[in-house]
Amino acid sequence: MGGTGAVRDMEEARVGTAAHEVLAVVFQVRAGRLCVLLWRRARPPFEGDWVLPGGRLGADEGLGQSMRRQLAQKVDVRDLAHLEQLETRGAPDRHPEGRTLATAYLGLVPAHNEPVIPGDTAWHAISELPPMGFDHAAIVHSGRRRLRAKLSYTNIGFALAPPEFTMSQLSGYYRAALGHDVAATNLRRVLLRRGQIEETGRSVPSGRSGGRPAAVFRFRVSHLEVTDEFAVLRPPPKRAEKIY
Repeated sequence: MGGTGAVRDMEEARVGTAAHEVLAVVFQVRAGRLCVLLWRRARPPFEGDWVLPGGRLGADEGLGQSMRRQLAQKVDVRDLAHLEQLETRGAPDRHPEGRTLATAYLGLVPAHNEPVIPGDTAWHAISELPPMGFDHAAIVHSGRRRLRAKLSYTNIGFALAPPEFTMSQLSGYYRAALGHDVAATNLRRVLLRRGQIEETGRSVPSGRSGGRPAAVFRFRVSHLEVTDEFAVLRPPPKRAEKIY
């Protein structure tokens, strides 16, 4: 028993002296694709590779306070509609310069915003990530899994969409985030039933193909709400191939 306790105390001591950094996985739907904000490292390790915005936790900072400070150097935090803690990673070998814990946050920028970003920072489609340093690519994919899950059981779509939208537009944002087709009529039915969206009473003219004007909707609230904790937005079933 004493031996086990001593080993545990030694491990806790090692973790307690580890450096700690905060990282941001910031997503935005751009040109129909889910994109993540990355910056290019200018020094080793992983010089020239792309990484997530972030940095070391200050001695007198809380995690959230540090995250907002770090983000302010890359993007105006007022452009974010949602920010939440995602995960903490502590593998001993995740940083080549020594034991470093990392707490990652998930941030979402609505599609109508165009954040001003510095020259060493750029948006990248997560389906085409560039070479990335550390374990940051894995953290990006973890962020997407979180977003996909929350689109099913919460109203987090408000943080991807502009204040007002047609259902065709909204289904495009969901399609980009989920990675599969989302029918506008089905999405409308589901989100209305869950009380997430409401009609504004306005409409926009139809396109060149004619047809009825498209109704304009908005999310009922602009903060996170769990609307159906057991819901899952599944991809449409594949059509059976014909056998001749």
